[in-house]
Amino acid sequence: MTKLDEDTIIKIFQDKFNKKRFTSEDVEFFQLGKNKIVIKLDTFVQSTDIPPKMRLEDAARKSIVACVSDFAAKGVKPEFGIISVNLPKKIKQDKVREIANGFQKASKEFGITILGGDTNSGKEIVFTVCIFGKAKKIVKRQGAKKGDIIIVTGPFGYTSAGLDILLNKKRMKGKFAVKAIQSVLRPKPKIEFGLKNATYFSSSMDSSDGLSTTLNEMAAQSKKRFIIENAPHSKETEQYAESQKLKLNNLVFNGGEEYEIVFTISPKYLETVRKNAKILKTPIIEIGHVESGKGVCLNRNNDQIEIIDRGWKHFR
Repeated sequence: MTKLDEDTIIKIFQDKFNKKRFTSEDVEFFQLGKNKIVIKLDTFVQSTDIPPKMRLEDAARKSIVACVSDFAAKGVKPEFGIISVNLPKKIKQDKVREIANGFQKASKEFGITILGGDTNSGKEIVFTVCIFGKAKKIVKRQGAKKGDIIIVTGPFGYTSAGLDILLNKKRMKGKFAVKAIQSVLRPKPKIEFGLKNATYFSSSMDSSDGLSTTLNEMAAQSKKRFIIENAPHSKETEQYAESQKLKLNNLVFNGGEEYEIVFTISPKYLETVRKNAKILKTPIIEIGHVESGKGVCLNRNNDQIEIIDRGWKHFR
């Protein structure tokens, strides 16, 4: 019997709605006049998405961040939103106000008008956020070309370390621990960078399911091989992995929850994107290039390591 996983569940629904399998994207869209109406739906569940020490205000914000980050990767400005909340019957009024504050502050932070939504009751807190925008075109996961440069908007591994600290209740102090925990509780989607630079992207994707998942998905859809020559992590992340006896590659490539943009560009646009990144104070890291072939490979110390998709998947 086939093990039930996220891909199997998605395929069951796709088969019911369309004989032709849908191409996975960060957002959904349809044509309305000259514009594409762009939609992102995301669900935030207490038991899987709210770690210890996360305030409900931050949880509400993060549920919006998850959608905004996908819009950033597509180069689309989020404009309107609908929110559904599922709350336990015994939840206190001050907790509801905290959740409402989180949504209100996030909508102001990202310039989103909340149109309304729905309320329900259940065993745990669940937020379902749907964000809308419009665009004449969006950048897809496919489109990387041979010779393109692979770039990410920030270092990876902090969120994995932060989750390790929070979930395992490790008592750690210092700048690295604070930064790692904050990356979990208050992530910063790169919406300004995406809006400014998407026109130069040949392909792009939000990294929230893990860098290994993102790179493999983009390589597969582009029918190309991604060569990684510079793993995007800091020295302090390397030191954390060593001190905690964790695999560095696992922290960097398989963690998930990093709301960064992974994109490819032609070398002719590199200087422009570098200048824009500097103006926007957005750190970017050039991590590799695109070749003919398939899969994702990390070149390290004259060795070639195949990067397998081991990012976050529900039901895994």
